[in-house]
Amino acid sequence: MSIVASSEFAFTQQDFDLIARTLYDETGITLDNSKATLVYSRLTKRLRVLGIESFRDYCSLVSDSGNEEHARMCAALTTNVTRFFRENHHFEHLKTKVLPGLISAARAGKKIRIWSAGCSSGEEPYSIALTILSILPAAREYDIRILATDINPHVIATGKAGLYPESEMSDVDSALRSKWMERVTVNGVKHYQLDNDVRSLISFRPLNLMGAWPMSGPFQVMFCRNVVIYFDAPTQARIWSRMLPLLDTNGVLYIGHSERVTGTALAQTQVDGTTTYRKTIKAAA
Repeated sequence: MSIVASSEFAFTQQDFDLIARTLYDETGITLDNSKATLVYSRLTKRLRVLGIESFRDYCSLVSDSGNEEHARMCAALTTNVTRFFRENHHFEHLKTKVLPGLISAARAGKKIRIWSAGCSSGEEPYSIALTILSILPAAREYDIRILATDINPHVIATGKAGLYPESEMSDVDSALRSKWMERVTVNGVKHYQLDNDVRSLISFRPLNLMGAWPMSGPFQVMFCRNVVIYFDAPTQARIWSRMLPLLDTNGVLYIGHSERVTGTALAQTQVDGTTTYRKTIKAAA
């Protein structure tokens, strides 16, 4: 019996449980039964593309982690809600309390590294880059780089392209748009293209937070916002405990408005603003 009303494909509790378990094992994201309709609506598109006639057959396909459709399913079920300068208080904090010191360090020859984890389609790392450029227009002349990662390769491709509809630009100051973007028309729709000075500051890379992390840090700033909210409590604590060693002493971590640092990482931080944490100096042994 289908657990989704008026469904084209039968979608049983067993089907949902297998998909939820597969997603959790791969990404750490938890799904309860309230997400059944969302899962159904996103994955029926894949069934149609593949010509598969039942969720039972689809589940058999994605249960093999080496199958390409396994990765496509995880990408389809990943939430990618974002916009430029979302939760703008973080960018104000970055601009006024963090960047002045980092820019002075960069001018003295220090490497400055910022990580946007769960960057989605790129609006967050570009907002970081534009904030830097607003006070250091020659940023690309210094060793300042932003690492932008996400589990979904499709949104990573969007980020690399740096091309966004004009309708998404309402939160970007007009002065920043005119200085760092070019207006273009794509298929009759007006867009903005981030220019090379902005894009050169950012490296987009696919990364599953539940897998291996190839980067070694240290990062002076980390954005991990509205990412761990989809994980259960033990997984959240594990993610924070992996991130904090990569954060420089006195470095800043920005998280989502519904999130909190938990576990062993909490003892290494102090609150420095709304959903803003600063890594504290460890006491000498």
